[in-house]
Amino acid sequence: MRNLKGRKIAILATNGFEESELFEPKNVLENSGAEVTVISPASGKIKAWKHGNWSKEIKVDITLDDASENDYDCLILPGGVINPDKLRRSSEAVDFVRRFFEKRKLIAAICHGPQLLIDAEIINGRTMTSFPAIKKDLQNAGANWVDSDVVVDDNILTSRKPDDLDAFNKKIIEILS
Repeated sequence: MRNLKGRKIAILATNGFEESELFEPKNVLENSGAEVTVISPASGKIKAWKHGNWSKEIKVDITLDDASENDYDCLILPGGVINPDKLRRSSEAVDFVRRFFEKRKLIAAICHGPQLLIDAEIINGRTMTSFPAIKKDLQNAGANWVDSDVVVDDNILTSRKPDDLDAFNKKIIEILS
């Protein structure tokens, strides 16, 4: 496994994130030496969603109001149906994503996570993938949707679903190392 010592990763999430899509990248990246920060609109803890039920909690390290894209090398956007839908209604969350894009920093979104990229208005003309349920949303926003486990277009990396986490994590590490 490649060494990501000195790399700082932001994970933007709120209640309803898909459990594996936050915990697995976080663990893999930390085990590779990266420093991973969980960012959310509110302080305290946020709760995962797994197989149609509420699941584990994780502590929020820093609130969105106190976070700066300048402090991170990469932004991870986990999916789940609830999490991205809540975040895309937050102008602060959408602006945070847009600033990562404008600074040409890696944005890695999985499952329903790319919904935030739609609201940030950064996907027109990009080749992407996602959970199939939001394929049409991405196409309507101007993306070229493909059915692949992981897709990289410039500084945007996307994956379809939890089954693709190995490819998603490997590609993040490859790009950052």
